[in-house]
Amino acid sequence: MEIIRSYISKKQESTSLAFFRLSFGLLMTYSIIRFWLKGWIKEMYIDPSFHFTFYGFEWVKPLEEYTYLLFIICGLSAFFVAIGFKYYLSIITFFLSFTYIELMDKTTYLNHYYFVSILSFLLIFLPANSSYSVDSYLSKKSFSHTPKWCVDSIKLLLFIVYFYAGLAKINKDWLIEAQPLKIWLTTGSYDLPIIGSSLMQQEWFHYFMSWGGMFYDLLIPFILLYHRTRIFGFLLVIFFHIFTVILFPIGMFPYIMIISSLIFFTSKTHKKILEIVTKPFKKIIHNVREIDAINIKREKFAITIVIVFFIIQILFPFRYALYPGELFWNEQGYRFSWRVMLMEKRGYTTFKIVDKENETSFYVMNDEFLTEFQERQMSFQPDFILEYAHFLGDHYKEKGYNDIEVYAESYVALNGRLSKKFIDPTVDLLKEDRGFKNKSWIIPLNEKINKL
Repeated sequence: MEIIRSYISKKQESTSLAFFRLSFGLLMTYSIIRFWLKGWIKEMYIDPSFHFTFYGFEWVKPLEEYTYLLFIICGLSAFFVAIGFKYYLSIITFFLSFTYIELMDKTTYLNHYYFVSILSFLLIFLPANSSYSVDSYLSKKSFSHTPKWCVDSIKLLLFIVYFYAGLAKINKDWLIEAQPLKIWLTTGSYDLPIIGSSLMQQEWFHYFMSWGGMFYDLLIPFILLYHRTRIFGFLLVIFFHIFTVILFPIGMFPYIMIISSLIFFTSKTHKKILEIVTKPFKKIIHNVREIDAINIKREKFAITIVIVFFIIQILFPFRYALYPGELFWNEQGYRFSWRVMLMEKRGYTTFKIVDKENETSFYVMNDEFLTEFQERQMSFQPDFILEYAHFLGDHYKEKGYNDIEVYAESYVALNGRLSKKFIDPTVDLLKEDRGFKNKSWIIPLNEKINKL
């Protein structure tokens, strides 16, 4: 307890939190603007007539044309976080609005959306507006130091993301078969100048990328933590993520990780960057009275929440062990566990509606209800298939079909394997409840991937 108390009492310069707040806020502001300008709000949230939901959050729905207002609120709150204006209100608003956007349609789930949500939740409990902020200017007080555990908590979250991503790559497909990189590099990268038609087609390079990616994720947190290797580590972060941007269309994730990795540098480095960025506002900053260290209100409460938060983050990715069968096949416990780019999965799923009252049946045209992107995602993810089956059941009951059953004919190919029957076609999916219990109607793969 004495060691714990000693650690909690440690302080460090507030410039690290201020720098992270500014860079994170500006990056999120850009991300929201980018999403808007690409027309994705209309395409993904307004145009579809049906939206896949997360279990327990079925009440979270797009707000029709007001969805644009939601994005405006999210973007403005992100900018206010960046400049440190009404920081606590702004970061809470950003967390709630961004998470609501993430929950509106499960089809759009990405690991970095989840990362942004939990990171913004963590920032609610950190005094990131202590210095170099509008709040400091308005209160005429700037704090030179903040608790060390605040910065360390951000580092720990990044450590978990990287290290768990590395652990997830220790599987048969990734290391022994070089899948799915072998598929992606030989097909998706063929048009790249010079390397596309030569290097990317070499089998040894597929294995080099697979094993290199695994070692990178496992080791980069340690390389960034150690001061002697930190610069090399950051250059490695830049190279790795820019290379993945060139090869794969994975959105903002590489840039988020590059900017976030700067937190591992010293407060002096962050201060130098902030002084350059805030040079036009130098006179305003100097008019603010500097106080030695901030005292966080209800610090014990904040520390308790952060500890519980990290216990969940450490344990939650291992929930897949509670389910039988192969994780990559049944995907039970796959999301929210930092399993990044581990699967190339394609499926074809059709639904048969049986009218027991009239002893007739017919097949559903999925494009009547789903966009092309939604249908592609639904075709190989069992929770999507089940939710869609229930939607079809409700839809046709409203059409006057009183006694119906819904069956799925589904075939899925995983990481270069031949397509295989995925869902038991004799199971009436309307009788299967959504939830966290094992989905016994998934036909097993009968192959171990996650155990070498």
